[in-house]
Amino acid sequence: MNDVLHDDAAISAKKAEKLAYENNKLHKRLCRQVGQAIGDFNMIEEGDKVMVCLSGGKDSYGLLDILLTLRERAPIHFDIIAVNLDQKQPNFPAHVLPEYLTKIGVPFHIENQDTYSIVKRVIPEGKTTCSLCSRLRRGILYRVADELGATKIALGHHRDDILETFFLNMFFGAKLKGMPPKLQSDDGKHIVIRPLAYVKEADMERYAEVKQFPIIPCDLCGSQENLQRKQIKAMLREWERKHPGRVENTFSALSTVVPSHLMDRDLFGFSGLQATGESVPNGDIAFDEEPCSTGVNVVKFSGLDD
Repeated sequence: MNDVLHDDAAISAKKAEKLAYENNKLHKRLCRQVGQAIGDFNMIEEGDKVMVCLSGGKDSYGLLDILLTLRERAPIHFDIIAVNLDQKQPNFPAHVLPEYLTKIGVPFHIENQDTYSIVKRVIPEGKTTCSLCSRLRRGILYRVADELGATKIALGHHRDDILETFFLNMFFGAKLKGMPPKLQSDDGKHIVIRPLAYVKEADMERYAEVKQFPIIPCDLCGSQENLQRKQIKAMLREWERKHPGRVENTFSALSTVVPSHLMDRDLFGFSGLQATGESVPNGDIAFDEEPCSTGVNVVKFSGLDD
């Protein structure tokens, strides 16, 4: 009996050791990917005050946690302040975020604005409220950033969000438009950054479990996730299952654009194009065979692999 108990304890200890190793590996990968995205797009600079928008979901919790880690290692100084917009949704647990942020010692600001009542008054019953809610939230957060003196606004969108937005715009908006890692706000006063741009959603889900973040459900208002986005998400997951590498190649393609081989006349000067008699990179290969392979040519995006 003692031998059996000893064996069980040894097996449990080995499993715990392996789990700790995998969790540490995940943390290192996330820090590396976020650090690379910040460096690639010059997201955070010396003296910045970064306003991390904290919703209570897995992604924003993870973003804050990783930025805190990177701040300790960074060769530059920057400040972090967490901001939550309490939109007065029914049953919203208003105590959760203040308690968590106080516990980990992060400066924070809770902005109380009853946008829920506005949305419910304007949007007919049964229609999705997310679009109007997002616009109201964006305007409020811009104002709060001004009041707090924040130089950067950090959002928790990850790689999957970026890809889903790209396909939503293409399929339903007829535009090749995505969700950039860094952009100027529509009022021209702020820089919005997405440090999780290289991070997979599956990794954020696992990281949230590891860290045991006090997750606040995103369906408190009763609104369901946009049906079109759900369809795109399902499509990407099916691709990932049936065609390994396709999703990663698509993501890599967003940073490898050849304007001369698209059809946007504002992006490339087709009307003024003349033969120069000199060879040019990315010239036309109309008489060549198109590249084709039976398998998927997986382009490794530096920092995305283990």
